[in-house]
Amino acid sequence: MNQLDQLKQFTTVVADTGDFASMKQFAPRDATTNPSLILKAATVPANAALLDKALKDAGSGADLGHVIDQLLVLFGLEILKIVPGRVSTEVDARLSFDRDGSIAKARAIIGLYEKAGIPRERVLIKLASTWEGIKAAELLQREKINCNLTLLFSFAQAVACAEAKVQLISPFVGRILDWYKKSTGKDYAPAEDPGVKSVTEIYGYYKKFGYATEVMGASFRNTGEIVELAGCDLLTISPQLLGELKASEAPLARKLDPAAARNAEVKKVSFDEKSFRFALNEDAMATEKTAEGIRTFSADIVKLEQLLAQKRG
Repeated sequence: MNQLDQLKQFTTVVADTGDFASMKQFAPRDATTNPSLILKAATVPANAALLDKALKDAGSGADLGHVIDQLLVLFGLEILKIVPGRVSTEVDARLSFDRDGSIAKARAIIGLYEKAGIPRERVLIKLASTWEGIKAAELLQREKINCNLTLLFSFAQAVACAEAKVQLISPFVGRILDWYKKSTGKDYAPAEDPGVKSVTEIYGYYKKFGYATEVMGASFRNTGEIVELAGCDLLTISPQLLGELKASEAPLARKLDPAAARNAEVKKVSFDEKSFRFALNEDAMATEKTAEGIRTFSADIVKLEQLLAQKRG
């Protein structure tokens, strides 16, 4: 049995891509997108019809923000034809510090999915793990709009998400590793990988205290990280690494186990806004990587707007 099939025995495998062919090839249950992935997919000639449809559906006088929403949902609808589970669609990263704006955008996106006949249970709204993003998700969850808190790099962010009862978090394993490699000049074996350790700690804490929030490791740099996190609730994996897992017959054992986590000696903590902001500020890696991620996703949304503006003429 190849490693991908072994992994699927105890972890839900999610495709981290906007490429439809890759999804069909690896048969994941769910799929995640982000502005960078959608921008890449939007420039593929085969997807030009989706851009045309987004412009047409939004109407000639629509602002580009609404056209972007239409496009994201059109990609989501195509993905949902392939995966049996859920698709994650991201709120404009420029709203990362705007609670009310994020809520309004999330409702608009869900409205477009529901208009297309997709129940909200099959959609995860992605929001950055800022205080405002987490508070937006807390309210949205009460409306049965399930949220995926992304750009998550710290324990404080994870705890705040669990206390807000969000559906799912996406801790970014590879980006944590990137920061530490750059900071220390060292390479890390998968078992010592700072990103792997971060997700392992979060997973253990959630299972110890019975939080329902799902943990989905994301942003992997190598299959070694994935192997070390086998047993995590979900892992969202790029097509390249899915291919490497599928090509390997090496044994893959469960590393994260809820029963073991429940027996761990861990203290419960809690964060209000002040203590959350201070804890995040104390973590240089998390502060820098969250900010960098928001900047990157915001820049790619702008590029997507420019692409649509050119197409509209």
